[in-house]
This record gives sequence, structure tokens and C-alpha cells, in this order.
Amino acid sequence: MSTDGNGYWGPTGGPGPGPGGQPGPGPGHQPYPGAGHHPYPGGPAVGPYPPQPAPVPPQGCPGHPQGWGPYPPQPHGGGPQPPFPRPPRPPLTRRQRILKCVYNAFYAAQRTFRPSRPGAVEDLTVRKIQMWRTGLGIAAWLVLVMSYKPVDTAKGVETVAGDKFDQSWISTLVLVCAFPFVIALFAFAAQGALRGLYLRRSLKSFGSVAALMGSMATFPLAVAPDPETAGFRDAIGTPGMVVLITLCAWSLGFALYGIALCLMHVFRTADIHEVLPPILATLLVWVMAALDVINNENAEVPVLAQIVFLLGAPVSVTVLSCWELYRLRKYHNLTVRQALGR
Repeated sequence: MSTDGNGYWGPTGGPGPGPGGQPGPGPGHQPYPGAGHHPYPGGPAVGPYPPQPAPVPPQGCPGHPQGWGPYPPQPHGGGPQPPFPRPPRPPLTRRQRILKCVYNAFYAAQRTFRPSRPGAVEDLTVRKIQMWRTGLGIAAWLVLVMSYKPVDTAKGVETVAGDKFDQSWISTLVLVCAFPFVIALFAFAAQGALRGLYLRRSLKSFGSVAALMGSMATFPLAVAPDPETAGFRDAIGTPGMVVLITLCAWSLGFALYGIALCLMHVFRTADIHEVLPPILATLLVWVMAALDVINNENAEVPVLAQIVFLLGAPVSVTVLSCWELYRLRKYHNLTVRQALGR
């Protein structure tokens, strides 16, 4: 389009009418291409062509709901949208961790008995197998108890539960007595600077032992009938007894969960080196089997069942430990020789 001096626009390609309304030398008004179609339905038509109806979106388009056009809906259009992922929670500060340990005994047990050395290798496949082995062991023990030690009264249930707790506690004590010697042998067998490194790392393991022993020491103070502890309870009075009972309840959850974590993570000896937990677990389970033979456990059980339940745990733990050492060597290049610097 072009314009003359009077502001009249003519079609592109030539000027509009000249002065006085006379037609200019240009081609004059040309019909707009596509005339007859107006972008708005019902609007005036342009040019000699008849108006065209507005386009109707296709109905029942494959892959789209009824009434949608040929294009799929936008990802953030109308209708329900998938929830956006929540931003990760910021890590707890040191003060928040301490407060959470005070009111949550299970969180405190996790912080105390789970390995936490940065860069430590953890094979999730082996951990899953260990959980399955623990569950199957508990199920087998229940079958043994229900078959040969009927517990049809509440006192029988209490007796069996007490026996199982005593056995777990004895296992923990055996491990407490055995693992310092194993750690000492392991550290002094290492060469060069590795010896001091392993001894420094073992402080967390000994700290977990001290925490478990300390938690178990609160029960005699609260319930033991000895004259010394009775005098202590009389001295602290009612407010002190409330505090002591609260501490005893906290210690109960901490100790029970701590015993399970100690047996699973072998007193967090993975903080020293990853090859130590399978070695210590194998040693512990065979020591416990020897103690069962000496104490003549399950004497009322048939001989064949005694052999199965006596050898089942040591053999399964030994096989699992060997497999764990194999995976550490194959996938993580961690061996006993490499741990000792040889």
C-alpha cells in the first residue's frame, strides 16, 4: 500500500487517486487475496467471494478426547496436573540432631550404631539378603518354638520372649568381648600408616559399645531390688524417680533397637574397614553355636532338628559372609590383603 499527500492509502504497486479525486496512474483497488473469508465468524466479508464458515475442530480425533482439535492439550493447560516434586529437605543442623536424639530413642540408636564413615562402600544387594536371612531365621525359630515348646499361656510367651532376649544379649556380650581382639589383630597386622588409621577409626566402634552398656545400666537403677539401688531411689525421691523412669523407658527403646543394629552392622566395624563385618559376623556365629553345644540348648528337640537349627545359622552366615567378601573384591576392589596394605 502507498499513500498520497492527502493521506489516502491505495493498493501496493501504485499511488491512489490524485488531487481532486482523479484516479492515479496505478492499478487501482485490487481484491484482497482470500477475500470472502473473515477471521471472525459472522464478520463482514471482504471481496466478491462468499463468506466461508468458521473451521470446526474434528471430533473424536484418535488419541485425544472428544471435542479436542488435532493438537494435543498443552502440558500445563486446564484439568488436573501431576504434582510437582518437592524440593529436598535441608540437612539437620547439629542442634536439631541433638534435640531429635533426646526425644527419639530410635533415631539416637541409628546415629550411634549405624556406620557413617564418608566414602564407605555399602552393597545394597548384600544388605537385602541379610534382611531376608534375619526374617527367615526368626520364622524358623518361631516354628521350632511352636513345635517343641508350646506357649499356650501368657507366662509361656513371657518365658520364650525372655529366652530370646537373653540369647540376643549373650550374642551381643560375646561380640563385645570378641571384637576388640579381632580389631587389635587386624590393626597390628596392617602396615605403615594404616595401623594408626584403623585404631583411630575404631573409636566409633568402642563408643557404640559404651553407649549400649550405659543404656543397659539404667535398668538395675530403676527396678533392681538390691539395697544399694533401693537406697539410691529413696535418696532421689519422687521427682528423681520420674526422671529415672523416663530415662529407663528411653533406654529400653535405645537398647532393644541398638542390639538389633549391633548384630546387623557388627558394632559399626565397617567404619574401620568394609571387610571386617563379614569376618566378625562369621566368628560370632560359630562362637554362639559352640556355646549352644556346651549349654545343651534345645535338649528336648529331636536330634535331627537340633543339627538343622544348630548348623543352619553358622553355615548360612558363613556363606553370606564369603559372598559379601567376594562382591567387595569383584565390584569394589576391596580385599583383606589390600586392607592390610600387603
